[in-house]
Amino acid sequence: MTSNSQASRHNTASVQLLLQFGLDHGLSGDRCLARTGLDWRRLAEPGFAIDARQELELIRNLVNALGHLPGLGIQAGLRYRLANYGIWGFALLSCPTLRSAIHMAVRFLELSYPLSEINEAFEGDRVVTTIDDSGLPEDVRDFIVDRDIASSISFVRDLIGTALPVESVTLRRPEPADASPWQVLFGCSPVFGADENRVVKNAADYLDRPLPGASAEVARQCELQCEALLASRRARSGFAGQVRARLVAKPGSLPGAEALAADLNMTSRTLHRRLAGEGTSVRQLQEEVRESLADELLASGLPLTQVGEALGYGEVSNFIRAYRRWKGSTPHQHRKLLSDRR
Repeated sequence: MTSNSQASRHNTASVQLLLQFGLDHGLSGDRCLARTGLDWRRLAEPGFAIDARQELELIRNLVNALGHLPGLGIQAGLRYRLANYGIWGFALLSCPTLRSAIHMAVRFLELSYPLSEINEAFEGDRVVTTIDDSGLPEDVRDFIVDRDIASSISFVRDLIGTALPVESVTLRRPEPADASPWQVLFGCSPVFGADENRVVKNAADYLDRPLPGASAEVARQCELQCEALLASRRARSGFAGQVRARLVAKPGSLPGAEALAADLNMTSRTLHRRLAGEGTSVRQLQEEVRESLADELLASGLPLTQVGEALGYGEVSNFIRAYRRWKGSTPHQHRKLLSDRR
């Protein structure tokens, strides 16, 4: 266990699910947890915390032992349920519609402790899921992408009772010898060896249909708790704090991974690895900096065009879309709220 408080905060429920997955496939607990530094007897203790590196090592053990099984990551991902994710999952389940639940999921995605860069976006009545796996270790990359895609499908089933029809899938991984697990999951054949991991689903019949667990009061209370947890989590320290400080110094032209790595006298690979060990990434830190500065600049009364330019957005429309993704509302709505409070 690392002593860094941020590095030790990760999804214990995920580790419990992965451990049980290994046990169900005939592995011993010791083999699943080898080199993780974890004791299975402590995983269920209230407040017990782990770090991302320990989850990665557990996944590595599963892949090394069970990697011959077709669609291993898919099998694991379908075990994930929203109820395993505490307040983040309950917030989604209490949303009025699938559309609002997706907005809520993206806004507080950090609380689900993803290992990859996941994004959900709307294109008309379609929901597009993309996963950037560039920061993941190569030996566990395919498992994590498959797990994340399968779990996102599982989450939608929790919300609407069924899966959304999949229109197209592209995956960066090489085509496996047996592609049937992917064909069963998506209902179509993915394009393997593509440039990006992208799943397009048709949600026309479901986006604005009331959800069975909808509760405005519960959703609001969950949202407030998520906001508090996210603020606490983003009180960065350790290595992530060093990187964030460099980003804050240049909000209008946030340096990328290569520039940050050079500034810190390390390779970009080491940068990605160390941030992953603290449960974050360059892109996530960039988003945090832009989001926090956006509220400050909006409160100052600057025109939206100037706020967008100060944060590095060439078009104000791009800034508005980003702000809606962060907050679930527009900059105009945020300003009106500030005005009403005053």
